[in-house]
Amino acid sequence: MSIAYLHHPACLLHNMGTGHPESAARLYAIEDQLRASHLMDFMRHYEAPKATFQQLARVHDVKYIDHILNFNEKQGTTYLDPDTVLMAETPEAALRAAGALIHATDLVLSNQHQVAFCNIRPPGHHALRAQAMGFCFFNNIAVGAAHAIEAYGLERVAIVDFDVHHGNGTEAIFANEPRVMLCSSFQHPFYPGVGADTVSDHIINVPLPAGTRGDEFRDAVTNQWLPALHEFAPQMIFISAGFDAH
Repeated sequence: MSIAYLHHPACLLHNMGTGHPESAARLYAIEDQLRASHLMDFMRHYEAPKATFQQLARVHDVKYIDHILNFNEKQGTTYLDPDTVLMAETPEAALRAAGALIHATDLVLSNQHQVAFCNIRPPGHHALRAQAMGFCFFNNIAVGAAHAIEAYGLERVAIVDFDVHHGNGTEAIFANEPRVMLCSSFQHPFYPGVGADTVSDHIINVPLPAGTRGDEFRDAVTNQWLPALHEFAPQMIFISAGFDAH
């Protein structure tokens, strides 16, 4: 299997502060495990490009994009919510993270690789169309899925999102987009406190109580996600892989 590995050093420079759980250590931990398991030996490395304004605007409000990209070092740091810090290094890191999804999509849909893995930060699945939240600035996975639809004409794209927290931003962005199926698992009740009551043919949420065992999670995937995905028959699958369970 041909696998692409996308990363950029700028993703390491975004610093949310000492002791913050969303740190560069996440990327080092992932890469360490890939090397220890020798999976890295099977990957071709790519430097993530910057996403363009137009690519971001497929899923984000233009005024919001301007607000993030025009932030500079003279402004110091700004808390966009109690957990999400915008600083001088953030715009490039966020552009590279979203750009990784764009390039990964291109590499797979041009048949250069069968699979692409993006080791990036900041994360994205809480980012709303015009609001940062939960460590997230641009909704990276949504940027990639929108690129597959708009640039390649795909009619059925699936996003599989597993995390301790619900990907509320991804759901909100694609709530009225039937070309995207979202399958999301998350602890409930828990931050951000939404998703458990969603009713939609193309959003398959699996809220799970704290302490859910692996076999119970497997049953939920087998009985709820897989039948929906088989019927939807996606032309491309994006996996929004949460880190927080670690």
